[in-house]
Amino acid sequence: MKSRERILGVIAGKIPDRVPVCLFIKDEGNFLRQVYPDLDYGNILECKYRLIDLERELGLDLFIRLLHGIYPDWIIYGGVNTETETEKWEVSTDEIKEAHSIIKQTVIRTPAGVLEQEFTVSESVDMPGTYGYACSKKPIKTEKDLDILVNFEPSMSPSFPANVRKLITKVKQYLQDDGVLTVWVPGAAFNHASLLIEPNDLYRLFLLDRCFYDKLMNYCMKRTLPFLKALAESGIDIFCMGGNMSGGYIGHTNYETYVLPFDKRYIANVRKLGVRALYHNSCQIMALAESYIKLESDIIEPFAPPPLGDGDLKRAKEISQGSYTIIGNVDQVNVLKKGSLDEVKRVTRETVETGKDGGRYILQTADCLEYGTPLENIRAFVETGLQYGEYSC
Repeated sequence: MKSRERILGVIAGKIPDRVPVCLFIKDEGNFLRQVYPDLDYGNILECKYRLIDLERELGLDLFIRLLHGIYPDWIIYGGVNTETETEKWEVSTDEIKEAHSIIKQTVIRTPAGVLEQEFTVSESVDMPGTYGYACSKKPIKTEKDLDILVNFEPSMSPSFPANVRKLITKVKQYLQDDGVLTVWVPGAAFNHASLLIEPNDLYRLFLLDRCFYDKLMNYCMKRTLPFLKALAESGIDIFCMGGNMSGGYIGHTNYETYVLPFDKRYIANVRKLGVRALYHNSCQIMALAESYIKLESDIIEPFAPPPLGDGDLKRAKEISQGSYTIIGNVDQVNVLKKGSLDEVKRVTRETVETGKDGGRYILQTADCLEYGTPLENIRAFVETGLQYGEYSC
């Protein structure tokens, strides 16, 4: 059975020959920088090829996650459209260099008023060649700010669909049937809202001003949909989307009342496009494991174990009852990066034996591999997963 058939079969609820063994490896920096220190990160396509080469060499079922160079920064990392100007959307940006960071201070002028934001690009001191991108000062502070955005923000560039299709086609040709091709998308709805308004304000907004909150969430879905359509048409297998900003922080009742309805609509839009949905919550997750059945996402991940999160794989399998595929949940920091070979083998065996019961399970780390993770530990993870992940005939 080829990796692609194995992974897609598990997502569809079939029992394969064995559990797919995957790793969460970013297509920029982190572990990729460790393995290929001289890789030119300006060469977007080469980064994807080297990621595929690495996963093949490690003997994995390839679960390729794309992000680097796919989008303009504003739609995926936060803030308003700074790449397009119109007569009613004038963009002015100043750059400030501070140590290992570049801060882009932007002012948007429109007929109805001004929006201001800051966007920061920072290189990690501990992980050279690994960058963080974030809208460090959000543009939406009032409902008036949101109205300016709704009425005047330019949409996706007309060139995006053709450009992304060209890139994805080449990556798919290189991948062949060795796995599945996934991409991080600007969502789900609540996560995307946190890219436009400060999280602390967002956490209060649904309680203090429901009209403002609903308008914000609806606009988040509207502004991201053109990108989803373009990516779906390029032939992506799975859309990966964030659910970590709600996490377990707001509680089960608030999640089901204020977040789930919008994130469920977001996922429904994804599935209407013919793409499978992966919902990622690397924070507190167990209080929402049952709620996630109502999301109707194909995949939920990663049920990160303590101390990274509160994930309990055995309990998650019992709660989900096969309603969604679970990906996870070996600790990539305390086990794979810092643990002994014996610990890696023990934890991986316990994890895969727990997860494979009843199917709908893919073995993987709880989050992305970090710079400095020993290769021998990774090989032990893969070998153990393959050895103990087989299903009896």
